[in-house]
Amino acid sequence: MNDRTSGSERAEHEELARLLPAPAERDLPPGRHLHHKDTLMRLIDQDGDRATARPRPRLLRPAVLLPAAGLALGGALLTTLAVTGQDSAPAPSAAGEESRVTAPSGAAVLLDRIALAAGRSVERTVTGDQFVYVRTLESGNEGEFGGPVRMTEPGEREVWMTQKAGPVIDEGLIHQDGSYVPLVVGVPDGKTPVGYPAGLNRPTYAWLASLPTDPDALLRRLTTEITRDQDARDTPAEDRDQAQDAFDTIGELLRETVMPPKTAAALYKAAARIPGVTVDPDAVDAAGRHGVGVARDNTSAGWRTAWIFDPATLEYLGDRSYLIRDTSMGKKGALIGVSAVLERAVVDALRERPSTTT
Repeated sequence: MNDRTSGSERAEHEELARLLPAPAERDLPPGRHLHHKDTLMRLIDQDGDRATARPRPRLLRPAVLLPAAGLALGGALLTTLAVTGQDSAPAPSAAGEESRVTAPSGAAVLLDRIALAAGRSVERTVTGDQFVYVRTLESGNEGEFGGPVRMTEPGEREVWMTQKAGPVIDEGLIHQDGSYVPLVVGVPDGKTPVGYPAGLNRPTYAWLASLPTDPDALLRRLTTEITRDQDARDTPAEDRDQAQDAFDTIGELLRETVMPPKTAAALYKAAARIPGVTVDPDAVDAAGRHGVGVARDNTSAGWRTAWIFDPATLEYLGDRSYLIRDTSMGKKGALIGVSAVLERAVVDALRERPSTTT
């Protein structure tokens, strides 16, 4: 810290230093940065013991969370809610063109430390014939669209996702409430399924490793990919917010994937360039673990989403979303979604669990 650092900046650095211990000297263990696709938040049409799913419009997870039983047992489950908006204060582009660091300095310092820890994790070799395995504990909103929140009881879920470059039709498998539901990319009207290649809607380890590791270049790339995806889905201009969409996208990638260390570090540094990102000093995941949160308010929708990290190791634990004002969904402070990562790994076959590998 140099002599030109302001008193307020010094105070923020000192406060964050009190909040977190010094970074661990050892490398983080394998599998730190894997999470599943939040049950993929997809449209599932079950026919017998198979399901045909189409990737949902992205960036919408906090709005409507699928019931635990509903995802496993099928039916046409609507999973999308396109509600985004501008922050109350003018913000630069999410790509970071106007400012190198747009998050408040406390959040930027925290994210820099998380990036350092993530970059120390173990690089792994993941082949196209393997699967990402994630076991989570989650609770979501099963209330009606726009109505009061009705949270489900926390339930465990296992997901296996193929790492093939694609395009693929058979994407993976979900195990929940005693049932296995294959995930098959398709279209809702029953036409011939169309495969999806690796990319933003199906982020494999190899695709993530191909992304830029310069934070500004990475944020520009994500913004371009998000815009292309929104254009393809005819998302209205009023439902787009580059800063919020970038934050939500990075959060999804952190939850849903096995993350190459360099990519993970770059994503955290990119998040520090998003305006409106703050520190949530005490956030609790679905397993009851307390951690420090990296949060952003979706002021248009009226909720906050926080990524939760272990305060000692800076390991990603899960996330939570809750209302920041009274809305039709409930009172300020009401929880609308929470998750916890219990186990994550790379396995060689569907239904294979890390504990069964040799």
